[in-house]
Amino acid sequence: MPANACDKFRLDGRICFLSGATGQLGRPMAEALASAGAHVFVNGRCREAVEDLVSELRGNGGKASAACFDIIDGAAVKDAIAEIARNHARLDVVVNNASSGRAGTFEDMESADFEQSYRVNVVAAFQIVKAALPLLQAAAKLTAGASVVNIASMYGSVSPDPSIYGSSGANNPPSYGSAKAGLIQFTKYAACHLARDRIRVNCISPGPFPSQRYLDNDPGFHDRLRSKTPSARTGDPHEMQGPLLFLASDASSYVTGINLPVDGGWTAW
Repeated sequence: MPANACDKFRLDGRICFLSGATGQLGRPMAEALASAGAHVFVNGRCREAVEDLVSELRGNGGKASAACFDIIDGAAVKDAIAEIARNHARLDVVVNNASSGRAGTFEDMESADFEQSYRVNVVAAFQIVKAALPLLQAAAKLTAGASVVNIASMYGSVSPDPSIYGSSGANNPPSYGSAKAGLIQFTKYAACHLARDRIRVNCISPGPFPSQRYLDNDPGFHDRLRSKTPSARTGDPHEMQGPLLFLASDASSYVTGINLPVDGGWTAW
């Protein structure tokens, strides 16, 4: 047992894969993993953005490598995991954070939007975990266990309130929450079926972390968001770091199958 309880949150020597690493929430999560001592494989579709983040992490004393590919491309996923296997022969942490989709209303959505959202949020998470399974199993034999952290959303549990969006353009579509609900269920399924391999699978559901461009579109949007939250404020992306390190590290060695809201109390009303 570590002499200091804080040591349980360290990831020294661990190998981590983070999808969607260059986004609003992905970047601070990459910083958290690297600052805790992990070697972070930074995933994204834009090579320039990925390489910039890798350089930034290394410049701050962290260990990072680029993993530039589209997560819905099954062959690319297998190739990337194979590269990690050749160089490290283990994978301690997988963070399925990547998401995509367009904002819109019920009337705006088409069936193709559901299909795309499900592919990115659920199918891709599954194929990454499946491809990485031998490496997760190998890592679990060396530590207190391997960890998968899926990033869902408060809208995987509750419906958006259409009255708050105004002219912001941030209207949350039905396809997004449906896919995130699927990711939460996949988390519970995988947690139960992979526990025998000492692989923990948990979920974080972020709440309101609005992009600045939507706030600029509608000056009242931020106030309406804050009024819906018991904490009376929206989140700072860096507030994802603590929950992620908890679930990625040995600090949560007896935690699996949970969905952890990081929403300022939004879903507690």
